[in-house]
Parts: sequence; C-alpha cells; structure tokens
Amino acid sequence: MDEPLVAQRSIEEFQRDGVTLLRCAVTASQLAVLGDAVEANMAEPSEWASDYTAGDASGRFFGDYVSWTRIDAYREVAIESDLPRIAAALMQSTSVRFFHEHVLVKEPGTNEITPWHHDQPYYCVDGDQNVSFWIALDAIPARAGVEFLVGSHRWGRSFVPRKFVDSTAYASPDSRFELVPDIESERGQHRIVRFDVEPGDVIAFSYRILHAAPGTAGLTTGRRRAVSMRYLGDDAVFALRPWLHSPPFEQRALVVGEPLDDPRFPLIPIG
Repeated sequence: MDEPLVAQRSIEEFQRDGVTLLRCAVTASQLAVLGDAVEANMAEPSEWASDYTAGDASGRFFGDYVSWTRIDAYREVAIESDLPRIAAALMQSTSVRFFHEHVLVKEPGTNEITPWHHDQPYYCVDGDQNVSFWIALDAIPARAGVEFLVGSHRWGRSFVPRKFVDSTAYASPDSRFELVPDIESERGQHRIVRFDVEPGDVIAFSYRILHAAPGTAGLTTGRRRAVSMRYLGDDAVFALRPWLHSPPFEQRALVVGEPLDDPRFPLIPIG
C-alpha cells in the first residue's frame, strides 16, 4: 500500500494548532525552478510588488504576488505538484482552489520585521478551510524564521491588518475587527513555535493563525527566500473588507458570500 502524502499526525496538528511542518514536501527539481522564478520575479516585479526596506537601510525585504500567470514555475508547482492534494488532506476538504502565490525575500542584514498579524483579514475570502504553504528555498534557523501563536486560528477573533513597512494598523478597530494585541508583552501566556527549516521543507498554516518574523540582521548570514502557495477549501467564500484587500483583486462577477468561482482562482482536480 502506498504511503499517504500527509501523515495523520500532521493533519491533526494542523487542525488543532493551526500550523504544522512538512519535511521535504517540495522536490529538488521543484526547488530549482522556484529559485529561478524568484530571481526572475525580483528582476521584473509585478505592479503589486513591494520593497519594505527604506532606500538607505541595509538588506532588503521584498514581496510580490499573483505572478503565477506570467511565471510558469509558480503555476507548475502550485497546480501540478502534490501540493493541492496535501492541501486537501490538511484542510479536510473535498475540493481545492488555488488562491495565489506570494514571494517573500529577506536578504542578509535586513532589520525589517514582519509584525504579528493573521492573513485572512487582508484577503477577500472568508471560511475556515484554507492553508498557506510557506516553502523554504534556503536553510533558515528558527531564530530567523516565522513564528506562530499556536491555536490562535480558533480564537474566533479577527484583527485589523498591519502594514509591513511600518507595522501600523490599516484602520481603526470596529465591531468586527480589533487591533492585534501586544503579543510580545504576552509571550509567556501563549505557546509560540518556530522551526529550523531546510530547502524543500514546507510550513503549512491557517490563514487565521497569528504569526510574525524577525529581520535577518544578526540572526543569519544567509538569504531568507520563501514562496507561499495559498489554497482554499470547500467553505471558502468571497468577502469584502473595510480596506483594500490584498492582493487587490477586483470584484467583477464575484458575489459576497458565494464561492470564488472565477478563472483567477482555479479549481484543481485532486481525484
């Protein structure tokens, strides 16, 4: 009998904790094409790319997304690899829809942090069945990687997004969205995990889990390149936010509260 793509303990951990580490989930050949894709992406960013590092600062914090329609490697890994079937297993979903890819690169000597936040309030989507695959392209020590507040995906709370460039909130809180609490001052009250990762390792996490990351300065001498592939499951529906959602997809024919049935979010056969 063939081994399952995802161990049952990983499924249970993802459902319970909101995050799990999948070792060697991406092949060496896939890593190679993703590495080339990131370099091409940085050389020719999309209209939605961001440089979060001030021009006179050391290092560089680069981000870009939704380039899968122009950079074939992103599409191939996101749609034609085992990742969609792994996503289905973790989400416990009968369907998988590709939402988008997101490239995040912190060069050596970068001071900019990634502030505590969770992803779903940035997005034009609601629902519990979702997963981001943070694919490590470099060896990254835990001290320089992403950290996650275990179980926060099940708090039933939604937080105002924060700007990566200066950590400020997008907007004032309202009846639905509150400000992100001061997690640093509360660290002793929570279980927070982070991982030593090697190229090809994948951190799978819920759109609703709180997470953050330090800069690289003083923590690692290597690059911190990652490509996140983001998927949606059975219960995902289109949503609008009080702010411009990210990525800034136009609504077009999408209906609030209905599935994202649109060529921009392809449904992937997983049978």
